[in-house]
Amino acid sequence: MITLSLAEIAEVVGGRTHDIPDASAQVTGPVVRDSREAGPGCLFVAFVGERVDGHDFAPAVVEAGAVAVLGSRPVGVPAIVVDDVQSALGALARHVVRRLGATLVALTGSAGKTSTKDLIAQVLRRKAPTVFTPGSMNNEVGLPLTALTATEETKFLVLEMGARGIGHIRYLCELTPPKVGLVLNVGSAHIGEFGGREQIAQAKGELVEALPPAEEGGTAILNADDGLVRAMASRTKAKVILFGESDEADVRAENVRLTDSGQPSFRLHTPSGASDVTMRLYGEHHVSNALAAAAVAHELGMSADEIATALSEAGSLSRWRMEVTERPDGVTVVNDAYNANPESMKAALRALVAMGKGRRTWAVLGKMAELGDEALAEHDAVGRLAVRLNVSKLVAVGGREAQWLQLGAYNEGSWGEESVHVSDAQAAVDLLRSELRPGDVVLVKASRSVGLERVAAALLETGAEGEVAAR
Repeated sequence: MITLSLAEIAEVVGGRTHDIPDASAQVTGPVVRDSREAGPGCLFVAFVGERVDGHDFAPAVVEAGAVAVLGSRPVGVPAIVVDDVQSALGALARHVVRRLGATLVALTGSAGKTSTKDLIAQVLRRKAPTVFTPGSMNNEVGLPLTALTATEETKFLVLEMGARGIGHIRYLCELTPPKVGLVLNVGSAHIGEFGGREQIAQAKGELVEALPPAEEGGTAILNADDGLVRAMASRTKAKVILFGESDEADVRAENVRLTDSGQPSFRLHTPSGASDVTMRLYGEHHVSNALAAAAVAHELGMSADEIATALSEAGSLSRWRMEVTERPDGVTVVNDAYNANPESMKAALRALVAMGKGRRTWAVLGKMAELGDEALAEHDAVGRLAVRLNVSKLVAVGGREAQWLQLGAYNEGSWGEESVHVSDAQAAVDLLRSELRPGDVVLVKASRSVGLERVAAALLETGAEGEVAAR
């Protein structure tokens, strides 16, 4: 974070100082909420959680070098006390972002946010110092913590924004006002909470509404292939750039194909030129993500050749998102277990089949959460798609939703041993250990709450000869 005194921080957040002998003391380190990350010069933010109260760690973090604690009560060590810690954290982030000269890029969407954010960051940091959201820290706590890691040297600040209701993205944009706003898609993720895709579109479009007008440099980057996203052009005064495979897109892909290993290759077209891209990531769905990243980079001054080179060399920066690992016996494990929704589940199945090509393919799938009344139909559709794509074997893991997955497969014609339902992750591991053969490809995917990353971990721990070669 940029250097601030405790007195300045207290004024910005509207707090009261307690046990601070010198208010001119400087916070020179990061702002952290995990006591294990505390170190010299940091500011520790004490949240009260369901199981842990951050205030209890105040003495330990100061001993580790923290300058002070930002909390909701005095703690016997230097502290800035506020009525609402979350609001204070947001106010501090807003203050720091305003002082910085960085260009703030914000993105949202129902699927692909984290992968696209990672691509944008890897492209932009070739041009200038870039700070970006780690993992999926895209809520009202994670976003300001990310913004507070920026320094005077930061030129680009790339922030992922999530939403579970109307007004959430508007609030995040108030904390960190973006200059460039990207909306990837409107899908079915969290549809049970929103009530429908139109409501999801309303929430996602809050991002483009928050952008400055075109004459002040505001740019809205919208998916030309998604009607609900494209319609958001009417909700902003910013310059509008379209990306996608549509002929009307300003940034588009031509000659899209998959390599023999399932990696996308295409001809990238931008207003400033064209260049070829062959990605290291797996699955055709990454083409749209790459085009979104290319549109951002083009607007920020990069050439088509620079963008294509960066996209071709970019990898996955976040855990459990299409992590492809090959065991010594030739079994390939695709760990995409971080989260799942209908769109990402279908994309992962297509990627699995593309990677298979003559090899046996296994789809180890579990519950997609927060689908509300659409849950039965969406799980049924995924089970049916696995059969249509000729996935060799579907392993549905868990309770009712897993049964719906298998039912969809059964109704599509999977009447033999092509699909099976097991109760939990351990049962899936036991099945796979007994039936996997060298050369098989295994996809593991479900919502985070299911914990199917344990299946991928177990398969890799017990690989042939015990060692794993990451690809």
